[in-house]
Amino acid sequence: MAITTNRFRVRGLDCAEEVNALRDTVGKLRDVSALDFNLIDGTMTVQYDADLVGESVILDAVKRAGLQADPLDATCANGVCAVEEGWWLKRGRAFMCWSSGALVLTGLASHAMLHGGLLHALIGGEGMVNHVFPLPVRLLYGAAVVTGGWFVVPKAWLALRRLQADMNLLMTIAVFGAMAIGQWFEAGTVAFLFAFSLLLESWSVGRARRAIHALVNLTPPTARYRCPADGDIIEKLVADVPVGVTILVRPGERIPLDGIVTRGRTSVNQAPITGESMLVAKEEGNEVFAGTINEEGSIEFRATKPAADTTLARIVRMVEHAQSRRARVEQWVEKFARYYTPAMLAIAFMVAVVPPLLGGSWGRWFYEALVILVIACPCALVISTPVSIVAALTAAARAGVLIKGGAFLEAAGRVKVFALDKTGTLTKGLPEVQEILALNGHTRHELLARAAALEAHSEHPLAAAVLRKARVEHVTPLVAQEFRAIKGRGAEAMIEGRLFWVGSHRLLHEKGVEESEIHIHAQRMEDAGHSLIVVGSDRHVCGLISVADAIRPEALALVRQLKAAGVRHVAMLTGDNQGTADAVGRAVGVDEVRAELLPEDKMQAIQEIQQRHGLVAMVGDGVNDAPALATATLGISMGAAGTDAAIETADIALMSDNLDRLPWLVLHARRALRIIRQNIIFALGLKAVFMVLALLQVATLWMAIAADMGASLLVIFNALRLLRDRGPRLNVVT
Repeated sequence: MAITTNRFRVRGLDCAEEVNALRDTVGKLRDVSALDFNLIDGTMTVQYDADLVGESVILDAVKRAGLQADPLDATCANGVCAVEEGWWLKRGRAFMCWSSGALVLTGLASHAMLHGGLLHALIGGEGMVNHVFPLPVRLLYGAAVVTGGWFVVPKAWLALRRLQADMNLLMTIAVFGAMAIGQWFEAGTVAFLFAFSLLLESWSVGRARRAIHALVNLTPPTARYRCPADGDIIEKLVADVPVGVTILVRPGERIPLDGIVTRGRTSVNQAPITGESMLVAKEEGNEVFAGTINEEGSIEFRATKPAADTTLARIVRMVEHAQSRRARVEQWVEKFARYYTPAMLAIAFMVAVVPPLLGGSWGRWFYEALVILVIACPCALVISTPVSIVAALTAAARAGVLIKGGAFLEAAGRVKVFALDKTGTLTKGLPEVQEILALNGHTRHELLARAAALEAHSEHPLAAAVLRKARVEHVTPLVAQEFRAIKGRGAEAMIEGRLFWVGSHRLLHEKGVEESEIHIHAQRMEDAGHSLIVVGSDRHVCGLISVADAIRPEALALVRQLKAAGVRHVAMLTGDNQGTADAVGRAVGVDEVRAELLPEDKMQAIQEIQQRHGLVAMVGDGVNDAPALATATLGISMGAAGTDAAIETADIALMSDNLDRLPWLVLHARRALRIIRQNIIFALGLKAVFMVLALLQVATLWMAIAADMGASLLVIFNALRLLRDRGPRLNVVT
């Protein structure tokens, strides 16, 4: 058995109706084990036994569904290298639609001139005496039906053969029924308006598709790099640039590949990747991403990834493939539509038969049954949800929030509890000097100079914090001689001929020089969650320096904004000590603090919070928080852990360390769910109204199709509003 997975480009794959048709043909092939669809990319992925099923069998099954497919080469990234389409494939649907509209208008004008004026041509078909359609008019309306139904009738016939009622069959019955009872104008109008609604549907999916593929176009087509052999500058297509070469980028150019800066300094606009509005400084050793813009200086960088594996390429793939992870509401709509269409056929049949059997007019009630068939078309209902989901996912990707599926978008809109990791999320993840207290006649400058001299020999994170502080305050460290480390407690050395030492609170105890005043200050710093560094000499204690992982200035605003967005409970989980955790928790205003947790303890904490509060979103760095991220209802990883880890680890990845994206995510997801609900309610509500009007014998065929087209227009444009959603930014509280 040779299980193979192949992707196919399916022409005209724009709606769940086509997906259902393909499931009924390709999906029922005996040796096909899995079938997946990407509406936005227009592709179908088939897993099958290559020994028993060939590509030709799959392509024939696609044809039986009324569609055409082409295999995608394995080297095609994101389906971009699809088969070249001719004019008819690109423009045929639009040409036939507008031809149908033009023929309807021509038929109407001809009818007005040949028989009774415009009013008679418009409403005469609804019961006016002696109303006739001259032969030229019938031919024009018949041609409008042919052009309008060019892409519909074949699919309706295939649906009938499969005994699977769909909207194409509904419309075909309505159009031929109208012609059968002499309603030629309405038959032509229904054919045109339905063709127009399908064209609109295709356009809306195409717009979402173009919005995603616009990300691909952020990467320049070529790159200049230094040839390793002779140092010459070569320009090649990005896909042909080997990993490891040195790439040159001038000011104003887009960066072609991911890499590490090896020469030069600049500022880069990383908005396409991270959503950050501010320029990011880059120098030797910093990472750069394909698709970002080099704003200032010329730089050289070493390419670390091929074109197909850049961060931007992976983002595009993630967004495109996110359609396979559908939200519950999306699955509900598809399931509802599967039963809804046959039910509408049954209702229309009853309307056509039951009232006449009770004494009504067969012609009139048959007409109203056709109205019900037209308004029953689930087009607006079916297309509104996937377009809303894809628009929301695309807008989020532009804002630096990578959501890996509609299911996770829906979860983000419903979650009421957030659990936040401390280090690297609420704090900067880097210890910084918080307070410098000089004692016994020493100045701040003297204390920092001596501390820096002693810490220059250490690689401890607290020592690095002291040295950074000295650089910031332009303090030159003194020269330390005869340096000796005191294991686990500190160090000592000779500075300017005298013995100085630096160490922890424990070393202070051991030396027996902790006076009451020093103890009060030390206790105050440690109660605030700071780590204590004591600097002393052979005579006395020179001063105290407190170091702590600095709280992000926007952390307090983050918690407030989450609460304002409807989050009921915010917890902080950390492996740090209880004192430090409590201090950070108080500073940022979280509702619950859990400290001294190992990775497995964080997972257990998430389970306990879920039992008490329900749906929980966990926000962490995507590496040591992996168990908790996997356990939570929604795992959100921060970009601080490294972009690769951020993309791969959780359900949602923040491509930068901007905390403002968390409340934006909640608001954006809830707005998307609200728009989906609006679309569903409007689409179904309009149908219910017109069914009542049909039963009251008030509605007409052209009114029904116009209303259905209007519903499609409204729900599509309502969904596409999400593409403009960039969201609010936090007001940082300092």
